This record gives sequence, structure tokens and C-alpha cells, in this order.
Amino acid sequence: MNVTIAPSSVRGTARAPPSKSYTHRAILASGYADRATVRDALWSADTRATARAVSRFGGSVQRGDDGTLEVDGFDGRPDVPADVIDCENSGTTMRLVTAAAALADGTTVLTGDESLRSRPQGPLLEAISDLGGDAFSTRGNGQAPLVVTGPVSGGEVSIPGDVSSQYVTALLMAGAVTDEGIEVDLETDLKSAPYVDVTLEVLSDFGVEARETEAGFAVDGGQSYRPADGEYAVPGDFSSISYPLAAGAIAGAEGESVRVEGAHPSAQGDTAIVEIVDRMGADVEWDRESGVIDVSSAPLSGIEVSVEDTPDLLPTIASLGAAADGDTRIVDAEHVRYKETDRVSAMAEELGEMGAETTEERDSLTVHGGDSTLSGATVDGRGDHRIVMALALAALVADGETTILGAEHVDVSFPGFFSVLEDLGVALERERSD
Repeated sequence: MNVTIAPSSVRGTARAPPSKSYTHRAILASGYADRATVRDALWSADTRATARAVSRFGGSVQRGDDGTLEVDGFDGRPDVPADVIDCENSGTTMRLVTAAAALADGTTVLTGDESLRSRPQGPLLEAISDLGGDAFSTRGNGQAPLVVTGPVSGGEVSIPGDVSSQYVTALLMAGAVTDEGIEVDLETDLKSAPYVDVTLEVLSDFGVEARETEAGFAVDGGQSYRPADGEYAVPGDFSSISYPLAAGAIAGAEGESVRVEGAHPSAQGDTAIVEIVDRMGADVEWDRESGVIDVSSAPLSGIEVSVEDTPDLLPTIASLGAAADGDTRIVDAEHVRYKETDRVSAMAEELGEMGAETTEERDSLTVHGGDSTLSGATVDGRGDHRIVMALALAALVADGETTILGAEHVDVSFPGFFSVLEDLGVALERERSD
């Protein structure tokens, strides 16, 4: 699908979709359990991939008319899958499920789409091998397809912390149901650390104790996943909140605001977007108790932002920078190159198609807003949901219409994104692409 967006002013109310990060963890945690109910779950392409993996391991995930997920789990002992597990485009699914596969008494094969088959999995495969399993890449390059044979009983492993925090999450979630538990020592500083905080929060809510150690993290074995009253509710997603929030900051109708509901505080690092928009000069008020953010547009100024712990915010910040005066410098960004696409280069190149001036370095992206004049153009979403949504923000303040190719990829994390924009007053047209 291609979407064409005309310059527009926004106003009104948007509701945050449920958190993708929390939903992934909740579905798999429910799979590790005997049975659980997950309320307010995000049902997207990525989270459906995790649900299918739970089914491959012998569980089942049923979605009710109200969106509630009823999960019959495999109770800590996954079956050997009868077929390949296709994680499609979901890196979170692949990493979390790879560790779960190491618990099965047999061999599991995992693969994904072309993008996912280019993403690094080597440190997790090495960790599983160090724990006594057999895990390797069929191409010998640390990338999917992956072959994992278990079961592992636990132990101590050492992994780098600067490639993906999802390795830690995967090992902690699996480690709780091993005999010995798993201790993860970090060889380098942990990037995207708040995502491990999310994991610890979800584990706790499912009755599993994990802890931070001097060298990394650890979880004792022999535990059971049991959420209180058998239920777990997913909070709103601040990665997704960043888009309507930024839309209000750069294209809010004069004298009016955009209200974002469902913005309750949580362990998500991407809550930082509220402070970032405020620092750039927008008028922002966050009622944490009611979970409501109100934002009004104002002249924005460039700032320096580290995305060491918030890699998913880079595309949003880049588009904000393109609409701001002065330079917006996004630093500590090298790990953002290993997402669904190289998001540093993707944003530099696609914003460049719209007239933005940027400077790209290995670990940073600087958007020279004061030297940029955004004009409508045809841009490529790169098969990446966050690139698509960030480019839609820039389109709101470009001179002329902007067409985003491959816009259907928003289904990965925010299936109703373009409907939300329309509700806020954005003029857009959808066109099916062959």
C-alpha cells in the first residue's frame, strides 16, 4: 500500500496502541505458564508471530472479540515444533523464541523474512551453546535461518551488551524454567537498558523473580509463570505515542492541541519522547495519573539527544529535527543500524529526498533543520514501520504532497496509524500497490 499525505494541521484526541514490547513478553510469558489471559494486547504482525511460536511449542493463543488473548501455555516445557518457526519481520520474536527453543528436547528451526535474516543473532547462539545446547546459523554468519537443539539446564554465560538487550531478555525468560537458572554476565555496557527493565517488570507480574547483579543479570531456575488472578494487562506503547505527540508538536492547529490517551507511566525508555518534545520547545503537559498528554505546537529548536537506551525514537526525532530551527544531533546511535533496516541511513536518505540536510556518521545523525526546506516527494518506507510513520510526520509540514511507498508496514506495531492521522485532521489517500 502507498499513502499520499497532503500538508495538514492536526487537532483532537488519539489513543495510544498497546505496547508491542510488553505484548511480546506477555504472550511468551503466558506460553511459559500453564494458562493466562492477556488483556489490552497489541495484535499486530510482530506479536502474531510470537503467538504462532507459542502454538508451535504446544500451546495455543485464542483472541476474543474484545481483543483479549486466552493463552494455553506449554507450562515451561516446549514441545519440539513439527514445522519451521517463521518469525517473519519480528526480531523480538526470533530472539525470545530462540532461547525458548533451547528448552525443547529436540531441534527447532527458525527463520524470517529477508530483513530479519540479515540481523545479528550470533551472541545468543553462542550463549545457548555455552549452556550445553547446540545452536548455529545455517549460513555460518550468525544470521537466520537458525537451528537450535536442547534441552539446556541453565548455567552462567557471558555476552556483549551493546548489540541487543533482547539477548538478555530471552535468556532470563527461558532461565526461570530451567533446572539451574541462568546468570548473564555482560562483556560490554548494555545498550537499550530500559527494555530489560520492561522484562524484569513483566517477569515480576508473572510471579518470576529475576535480579540485576554486579556483572549483569540472573534468574533462578525451577520457577513457574503465574500472573496474579491469571491475568495480565498490557500498558500503552510510548514508541507509538511518539508519533501523534510529534505530530501535535510540529503541525498542531493554531490555538488547539493534540491529546494522547493511554500514556500511563511504565518502565519503557521511550517515555523520554515527552521530555524531548518539551526540550525542543513544544507546549507539553503530561497528567501521569490519568495517562493523558496534551501537546501544542510552537517554534521548535534543535537539540542533542542520545538514543543509547531509546533506539526506536531515532526516526521520530529525526523528523522533529527536520521541522525545527538549528541542528538536531542524535548520538549513541550505531545500534540503530541493526533494526528492520539501517534506520540511521534510511532517515538521512529519505528525509534528504524531501529536502532535509543531514550529516550521517557511524554513531550519529545530525539533521540541519535551519538549512532544510521540506518539499513533497515520493519516499520509500524501507519495509520498516517506524520509517513509514516518521516520514508521515515530515509530510505534514512539507510543501506539497508526499507519497510513502510500502506504507502497509505500519501493521507491525500500529495497525490503525493512518486512521488515527485522519481522525486528527490529516488529508491522506491510500492506494493499493501491486
